[in-house]
Amino acid sequence: MRKLTYFIACSIDGFIGDPDGDASAMLAFVDEEYSTIIRAEYPETMPTHGRRAFGFDDVPNKRFDTIIQGRASYDVALKEGITSPYAHLREYVASRTLRKSPDPNVEIIADDLVGKVRELKAEDSEFGIYLCGGSVLAGELIGEIDELVIKTYPIVYGTGMPMFGSGFAVTEFTLESVRGFANGAVVRTYSRKR
Repeated sequence: MRKLTYFIACSIDGFIGDPDGDASAMLAFVDEEYSTIIRAEYPETMPTHGRRAFGFDDVPNKRFDTIIQGRASYDVALKEGITSPYAHLREYVASRTLRKSPDPNVEIIADDLVGKVRELKAEDSEFGIYLCGGSVLAGELIGEIDELVIKTYPIVYGTGMPMFGSGFAVTEFTLESVRGFANGAVVRTYSRKR
């Protein structure tokens, strides 16, 4: 069975964006050292246009062949006129309001999100599934998440969009690795405790 990995950036206090979901303050920490690690280990987590801009469009996928993102995350690309932000992956957008996909490479999941994720996880593939966000989607899928890769940046929002927009439920994960960067960012990897 393939893994569903929530690969997410957050502030020290656990927010993935300000109250409106804007995470642009975290972009200041994407430096050369960090970009080198992304290119080497997680190149597919960079949107297709970003891969071109950073010069690693030709780097093959290392961990994921499929992405699931929420409507708000997808809307960031749509506002820029990009209908297939992760063209190098199979793209799914979870949305109850967007009924028709604006791009043939993007499939809309309108109903039975958990069922669709279980179907994708059951596929025979050496690659995992990248859960891009956002908060509400991660909250709905907390029971299906097998791995967390949390990029924590040295900033505090005070309030904002939490990593998981869900009700209270204790869910345990086991720390697998911690990597620190000169700019103060930390990347922690956790696996689901089952």
